[in-house]
Parts: sequence; C-alpha cells; structure tokens
Amino acid sequence: MSTATLEAIDWTETATQLGKKFAARAAEHDADNAFVAQNYTEMKDAHLFSAVIPSELGGGGASYSETCSITRTLAQYCGSTALAYAMHCHPVALNVFKYKRGDEKATASLKKIAGGELIIAGTGANDWLNSSGSAEAVDGGFRINARKHFVSGSPGAQVLVTSAVVTGQQSTEVIHFAIPMASEGISHHDNWNTIGMRATGSNDISLENVLVPDAAVVLRRPAGWHPAFNAILPTAMPLIMSAYLGLADAALIQAREAAGKMPKHLAVPLGELINQHTAATLAVDDMIQRNNNHGFSPDDENTSAILSRKTLATEAIKQSVELATEIVGGAAFFKGHPLERITRDVRASHFHPLPHRRQTSFSGRVAMAQPPY
Repeated sequence: MSTATLEAIDWTETATQLGKKFAARAAEHDADNAFVAQNYTEMKDAHLFSAVIPSELGGGGASYSETCSITRTLAQYCGSTALAYAMHCHPVALNVFKYKRGDEKATASLKKIAGGELIIAGTGANDWLNSSGSAEAVDGGFRINARKHFVSGSPGAQVLVTSAVVTGQQSTEVIHFAIPMASEGISHHDNWNTIGMRATGSNDISLENVLVPDAAVVLRRPAGWHPAFNAILPTAMPLIMSAYLGLADAALIQAREAAGKMPKHLAVPLGELINQHTAATLAVDDMIQRNNNHGFSPDDENTSAILSRKTLATEAIKQSVELATEIVGGAAFFKGHPLERITRDVRASHFHPLPHRRQTSFSGRVAMAQPPY
C-alpha cells in the first residue's frame, strides 16, 4: 500500500468497522480463553500495527492521539484485542519518540516494522525496574536464560522486546533488547488463564540459552529506577488506559439503552455513571495531551502527572462499569452478557504501572524532590 493511500486512511473508522466483526467473536474468545488470532490477522491486513509509524518511514502516519483513539474504539467491541494492541503499540511509539530525537537504531527498527507489518510483544508484571532472568556476556553478545510473564499478544507476535540482568558484575546491570520471536531457545507456555482480559494471549515465554547479539541491545542501565522510564511510561500508559476507557464507553452505551426501558429512578445512577465516565475521559484525555504527540519532556514531574491520572482514570472506569451493571440489572450477572465480561476486564487496569499505593508514593516523593523509587 502506498504512503499516500495509508495517509488517507481514517484510522478510527477502520477500527470501528473491524470492531463490529470482533464484537461477534468476543464472548467466544473469552469463554474459550482463546487468543484473538483472527482479529490480529484482520488488523494486520488493515495496517493497524504500523499505523503509528511516521509515513516517511513506511508507516500509516497516525498521530499518537489517533493511535489512542484506535485503541479506545477497538475496546468498545473487544477489550482483549484493544489491550493486546496497546501492548504492541507502546514499544513502537517509544521508537517514534526516539526517532524524533535522531535515534538511528529506532529509525531502522521502525522501517523494519513498517516494511513487514511486524507485531511486537513485550514483557510485563514486575519485570520493568529490576528485570529478571540472566544475561551472560559472550563473544558478540549475551546468552539469555529467563522465564518472562504477561507477554501480551505473544501468540501473534514476530518480535520479543524484553530485558535481563547481566551476570558476573559487582553492580547490577540490566540490558533491554529486541529479538525475533522465532529465535532458537524461545518457547511459549499456554498458561494465560485469568479472571479478565482472557483473550490477550499474555502467556509466559521461556528463553533458554538464547543468543542476543550486541546490535540487538537497545539500552544498558543500572537496576531500579532509570530516566528511561520517563520516556517509557508517558508513552505506554495513555495507550493502555485508552483500552480501559473504551470498555467504560461500552458500559455507558449498555446503561443508556437499559435506562430508556426502565423506571425513572434509574436517572440518578445514570447521572452518576455519566459523572464517572466524564472523570475517566478527562483523565485519559489529559494523559494523551501530556504526551503531546511524542513531544513531551521526559522528566519525573511529567511521569508523576501521567501516573496520577492513570490512578484517577482507573478508579473512575471501575466505578463507571459498576454503575452500569446496577442500571442494567440482573442480566449483567449472566455469562455471555457484554457487561459481565467488561466487569472482569476492567479489573486488570489496577495492575499496570503504577498500582494506586505505589503511584501515590511515587508522586509524593517527586513532589518532595526525592528520587521516585
């Protein structure tokens, strides 16, 4: 597809049309605990995985805010698809942030992703600050041994982005790297079985004596907090929370439809729902604005503001969904009802960096001019 054709795409409308098809499969994926493989194929055909990449590098030229809109729209139809998509997009968007600052490795990566419509999967859970697994220095690179958790979208990904702890040093050093998912020594565990977001395919990945060339290493840093997270978090969190906001959108739609057929006393909880949904929307929109289309300043203060809004959005989204189930009534308690699935899906929002208590500590320390961690 030509650059001019890609630039002419209405990405949110594309997500809407795809989402209508995804909605018909969402309940089945959830019930079967099955990865959204067909959705990924259709998104790849529509070039959604390269949408955020600048057009001069072969991508779709979507702005950061447009990419968040794609994510939010997909979530209105299938939360798992949207979250897995956000997990692909944020390392790609981080490379866009670096590209705009002249990073040659990021530029080459973006061209490769766009050229092959490659899909990225990264590791989650508590892997981000201190990492896990071992990286033994060998001639020309590192040998990695690790078991990584929460690798969202891994069944459909061609690239693994993760990290490991360098062995044999007095101080603890972490390397971050990107390698083909088909690399020798990588194996997949079909062990993702959770309350919500059941179709993200966030399985464990094992790396056994996997060779990572020096050229594949994108960052070497001390373990713990590092300024690089001031670029990572303001890029990742607005995208991730856009998925959960899309679930709140869907809950509001369900509640409005139900309220129109119910007694007038439901006006009060519906009004409360509208307030909570508005609060969530304001918080997520401000996160997106603070990203400033990859133009933000990577500092502790901006990261603290992003994370504070993440907490506000999380609470408001969960309250929105709770109120929607109250309005819809007993039907929302049954398996197969969209709100029953949404109620479970939004619970995952808490676990993304940073959970509430850790966020308040982080923001308080930044306000006191102390190290965040």
